[in-house]
Amino acid sequence: MISILLPLSVAILAGLLMTRVFKPLKLPSVTAYLVAGVLIGPYCLGRIGVPGLGFTSMESVESLGLISDVALGFIAFAIGNEFRLSQLKKTGKQAMIIGISQALAAAFLVDVALLLVSVATNGKLSPAQAITLGAIATATAPAATLMVVRQYKAKGPLVDLLLPIVALDDAVGLIVFAVSFGIARAMVTGSFDPVSIFINPLIEIVLSLALGAVMGWLLTQLEKLFNSNTNRLNMSIAFVLLTTALSMLEFELGPVTIGFSSLLVCMMLGTVFCNLCPLSGEIMAKTDSWTNPLFAAFFVISGAQLELSVFTDGTIVLIGLVYLLTRSAGKYIGAFFSAKASHCSDTICKYLGITLLPQAGVALGMCVTAQQLGEQGELIRNITLFAILIYELVGPMLTKASLTKAGEIQPISEDVKNRRKTNLEIAKNTPYERHEKPGHK
Repeated sequence: MISILLPLSVAILAGLLMTRVFKPLKLPSVTAYLVAGVLIGPYCLGRIGVPGLGFTSMESVESLGLISDVALGFIAFAIGNEFRLSQLKKTGKQAMIIGISQALAAAFLVDVALLLVSVATNGKLSPAQAITLGAIATATAPAATLMVVRQYKAKGPLVDLLLPIVALDDAVGLIVFAVSFGIARAMVTGSFDPVSIFINPLIEIVLSLALGAVMGWLLTQLEKLFNSNTNRLNMSIAFVLLTTALSMLEFELGPVTIGFSSLLVCMMLGTVFCNLCPLSGEIMAKTDSWTNPLFAAFFVISGAQLELSVFTDGTIVLIGLVYLLTRSAGKYIGAFFSAKASHCSDTICKYLGITLLPQAGVALGMCVTAQQLGEQGELIRNITLFAILIYELVGPMLTKASLTKAGEIQPISEDVKNRRKTNLEIAKNTPYERHEKPGHK
């Protein structure tokens, strides 16, 4: 038990302390958590070998994988609450067009660039690897984006579009990756499997949405049994945990693999819940406060998982830089022109693409699947890790800057600053008084 509780407590404490270090720099808390994770990870303080100072091995980081799975479930649940019908009537069509366009643009540009690299390097990067990396480029990390939006209480048309688009990335990425990886595997093995390329991803998406919808309806019905908001909160937490657990099930039915995407399932849970339950907004506000320590632990663990050893290989760094540049260009160009075509404002067209750069969880899952390519899968994994390291550290800062430029993060007013300063001074100058019961000596 101590092997789990100790690193978990160290992770949360390190993340919180790092936010104090980063506060004068006015950087997002997400970046502070990730940096804290890198510092206490196996490649920095963890090398000393003292458990209380950090993660002594990658195995100790992976032992907290359950925390990451649960956190992603709550993140998807929170994003699902952004799909309210009243809002979708205004932005649903635009979000769908932009979400698909920017993902496909990123995949296309990365494919083209890496295929050219494959030719220029005489096959050091195979076409199968290039196609697989192009598919991984579609994925955007919803966690970092959501945390920046929450921390700075960002509101406006850009945020209204951003969160649904980030959620749609999971579905689009699943389809693109399944098709691209099926083609890549056919190149490597010489066998073509239409079931794994076309049928399995469609089944996964449909079943994920169906399971999430059923769980969302059940949650709404059971919430009616309670009058206390505390009990309703407990019920919501229990259902997110239950739904996350069910989404991990996987079994074979003949040649077809029956599986689920935990992000899609929990996202659909939140979507159905927010549209059916009249008290969903109040319950979600309480859930947000409960999940803050969980999200802090999640990002610190994510930082500890980033392997700094990828920087020692020049080939990985070169290919990684090409991947970074072309994926960033694809996200920005795809978002810009599809937003223009959807008649979005100039502000949205200008800044939306920048907020779509963070990449983490979904991409990691894809590169784990790519390990089926054997030795070629190892290179894909290292390049993806290289890109994630850069994107996760820089992406939240760019997201914050873009939302600020778009006017959707409001600076703290002087009145609020003065009020906080006055309250702090009063607290410091007020002596502690011991309150005793009558008759007590």
